Formats: sequence, C-alpha cells, structure tokens
Amino acid sequence: MANQSIIKSADENIADAQEVPEKVNWLIPIGLFSCVLLAFFDKISIAALFSDEKFQRALGIDFDPTRLGLLMSAFLFAYGVSSMLLSGIGDRFHPTKMLLFMISSWCILMIFMGFTHHYGTMIFLRVLLGIAEGPLLAIAYAIIRRTFPPKMQARATMLWLLGTPLGAALGFPISLYLLNNFGWQSTFFVMAAFTVPVWWLVIIGIRHPNLVNRNAQLKTPSGEAPPAEQQAALKTDKKRLYQSRDFWIICIFNIAFLVYLWGMNGWLPSYLIIGKSIHLEHAGILSSLPFIAMLFGEAIGAWLSDRYDRRALVCFISLLGAVLGLAGVLFLTSTYSIILMMSFSMCMWGAGAPNIFALLAKATPKQVSAHAGGIFNGLGNLAGAAAPLLMGILITLTHTMDSGLLFIVIIGLVGSLLLLPLLKKY
Repeated sequence: MANQSIIKSADENIADAQEVPEKVNWLIPIGLFSCVLLAFFDKISIAALFSDEKFQRALGIDFDPTRLGLLMSAFLFAYGVSSMLLSGIGDRFHPTKMLLFMISSWCILMIFMGFTHHYGTMIFLRVLLGIAEGPLLAIAYAIIRRTFPPKMQARATMLWLLGTPLGAALGFPISLYLLNNFGWQSTFFVMAAFTVPVWWLVIIGIRHPNLVNRNAQLKTPSGEAPPAEQQAALKTDKKRLYQSRDFWIICIFNIAFLVYLWGMNGWLPSYLIIGKSIHLEHAGILSSLPFIAMLFGEAIGAWLSDRYDRRALVCFISLLGAVLGLAGVLFLTSTYSIILMMSFSMCMWGAGAPNIFALLAKATPKQVSAHAGGIFNGLGNLAGAAAPLLMGILITLTHTMDSGLLFIVIIGLVGSLLLLPLLKKY
C-alpha cells in the first residue's frame, strides 16, 4: 500500500510537470512576496513596541512579559486556527480575489489598532488580524504548485518566502524609527498605508489560467454540481492525506520550525534591548542583521534543494544548525559575537524555509494542496503561537532572557530528530 502511494505521488508530480508549461510567470511569486512582506510587517510591528513605555502605559500594562507575549500569541493562535479552517478556500475560489479581500481587511484592522488605548481591545484586534492572515501561506503554496513545475517550486517558493526575513529585517528598524520619531500609533498607520501598493501588485502580477475557480471548472455545461465521481476522488485524496505518516511527521517538524521563527520574531528586539542593554536606536539595526542572514539562507537553501532534490535532508540540516547556533548565543557575552552567532543561526533556519513547502508537495496529493497546506501551516502556527507566551512566562519566572532561547533550542532539537525517517525517502 505504501509503495502504491509513492508511485501515485510520483505520477502526480509528473502530471504537474506536464500540466504547467516551462515558460512560467515570475510575476506570480513577486506578487505573493509583496503579500508576505506586508503580512510580516503587520505581525512583527507589535514586538517592536514591547519595550516602549508610552505603548505600555496606553494599554495600561507596564512591562509585563507575560501580557506582552500574549499580544503575539493571541494573534498566532487565531492565525493557526484560521489557517486550518479557512485555507480550503484556495482550492475552491479564485485566489487573487481572496488575496485582495484579505489585504483590504488587514488595512482596516491596522487603522483600528492605531486608535486603540485598551489592552483587551488590542488583543481582540490581534485575533481578528490573525484570522484575516491565516490562509495566506496555504493559498500562496497552492498558487505556486498550480503554476510552476515541481523542479522549479523551491525557487518560486523561495521568492515569496523572502518576504519573511525581509519583513522582519525591514519591519523592526522601520517600526523602531517610527516609534522614536512619531510615536507608537504611527507604526500601525504606516503599515496600513503599505497595503495600497501591495493591493495593486496582486492585481497586476497574480494571473494564470490554472488559477480559475475550480468549482467553475468542475461544473457541467448545464451548471449542475460537480459529478459524484469527482467528489469521491476528492474525498479519497483527503483520506490518503489523513492516513499518511509522512505528512504528519512533516507537520510536527514544522511545529518546531515555527516555534523557532515566532520565538525569535517575538522576543529578539527585547532580548537585545533588555537582556543585553543595547540602546534602542542601535537595536533596530542590529536586530535586522540576523533576518538579513536568513534571507541569504533562503536563497542558498532553495538553490541547493532544487539542484539536488534532497528536500528532507536540507530541512533537517537547517533546523539542527539553527538551534545549535542559538545554543552558542547562550555562552557568548560580546554584543557583536552574539549578533554574529544569531545571524548564523537564522541563516541556517532560512535554508529550510522554502524547502519545507517543497517537501510537503512531494509527500501530498496535488488535488488537496491548499487543504494540506492549511493543516500544515495551521498546526505549526497553533503550536508556534504558544512560543512568545511561554517564553514570556519563563522570562518572568527565571528573571533572565536566556531561558527563552533555551526553550527554542530544546524544541528545535526534538523537531529535527523527528525528521530522520524521511531523509532517504524525500
């Protein structure tokens, strides 16, 4: 049965390559890149405010690591649930229209956050933002899978995933600059303004014959519902997905992968400012260097993986190297040596980012791409949502920022070891 599944998966990859022409539209990943970049601006802008006394007073919480961490975790929890429950829209509706609707809602929510002076209201708005952003990565993954041949998917994925490190690398210093010069509210208003050019990039760039409404494709000329055979085939593909051991191993690995990402996104600026006593004006520049290194890691990892087609091996080395580098930070005292080691760590993490989606594509049926991507991304972010909150609790209990990094190291080591059974297969 397992051999039949492998053969069928291989046949689907061949079919993918046959269905998609060699001439591809690179404006598609560029448009997706702009969406991910904007989404990461929205995600991490709140973390840049954690150490700002005016923001703390406005919400009435002072410097409370647990409640500040909850601002990130509440968003990520809603993001994970939304990704699991709503990502199927990428298999049912035109993804470009869905992206435009999502971007518009991000703009409105960021404006409301800029006028908020109540902690509970801010939590509520962060939850809504998480729901609105949840389907993004699954829809992006489905778009690339439907418009690029398998041998080019890691590179195409890398292009839009560059929005992750660039969003953090640019988002932190931009947010800190706005914070220092115009106040905490300006960070939200400027992020809202950024939605306008992104909205137009999506309209211009994300076009392809394979992106038409799939329900419309399946309807008969008389407008009747899709045939029972097609519905049965979809159910069979979903059943295969749920029964796949490899799929669930990849999902668990992604949990550890995203615990690293959201733990670092949530607490890196505060770690430098409070844990290492670096002045706020310098922290914006220094905190962006590891994310720039992540960018280079993504480019190198995508090239290596597409060249040698060893998706699982690259992902394994990526996370293991990332947590070992982070463990090295715990033993360093020099500011610049800490930044250098963090940069190495995040470069290693970046190498796995585009490959984990390509690994998922090799292990799952293409007909349920958005569904598989939603479960994969949703579970990862649900677990990752706990990282900023748990790190905040650990920091409060131990009175040291290093305990938060140690938490990421332990989770990352466990996650990387779980991927060992798939190294030869994928």
